[in-house]
Amino acid sequence: MARRDATDALGRAMYALICSHDGVSAREIARTLGVTRKEVNQRLYTYPFIRDLCFRDEDYLWYGTIGQGYPHVGLREYCGWYATVREFMACDEDEWLDELKGGCARIGRSLNDARGLIHSFLDCRSTMRELFEALRAFDVDCEEWEIAFEVRIKRAKWIRIYADVLVITPTHAFSLEFKMKDAIDSEEVAQAAKYVPYLEVVLGSGVDVVAALVLTRARELFCHEPLERTDAEVPVASRDMLFNVFDEYLGFLA
Repeated sequence: MARRDATDALGRAMYALICSHDGVSAREIARTLGVTRKEVNQRLYTYPFIRDLCFRDEDYLWYGTIGQGYPHVGLREYCGWYATVREFMACDEDEWLDELKGGCARIGRSLNDARGLIHSFLDCRSTMRELFEALRAFDVDCEEWEIAFEVRIKRAKWIRIYADVLVITPTHAFSLEFKMKDAIDSEEVAQAAKYVPYLEVVLGSGVDVVAALVLTRARELFCHEPLERTDAEVPVASRDMLFNVFDEYLGFLA
């Protein structure tokens, strides 16, 4: 999907309107956004996010498969594992892993190379538990945040969004790319940031999307790496410094 599809202002506004309502007609979309029915109809059938992540019922009302309220109703269907932080922290390892495997099978996430993959799943889990334990120690109200593992928004032709771990607060979404490494690779920095524009559309304008690369074999690492051919930077953190990524944007220690 071309990047311009994520920045089509009218298409994005229409998608947000559909996903924030429980059924809306083309006429209502046109009236609300102050555009013509022709402009609306063109994008209802050509804008990739609407084509892949919305549907029309027999009464000609349009719905989104992922809501733009908080929590994001429907997001669970695109994840290997999804819950609140409270539920995640209460879930034991075996139960969590069994549910994740089942969720991956449901969304079409390959479990080939099971030994290495399962090890990486458990590495992600332990890193996130350490993060939330640290947040709790600082009395951060994170219990109702959304957390998703193995996000795969790719059920149809046009949209492809992947995230190892997605943490959604009322104001920010953190898309975390995990690598069991201790050295920074510019290609992996780019990989971490690749889906930010598309997550911004899916999650809505009320959520700022932050991409970060997490190197779980590193220690005491927290920096910002430039994203090639842009003026943007991507936070990179070791597992023991992931707290700092969240603090930078949410300001716990300010």
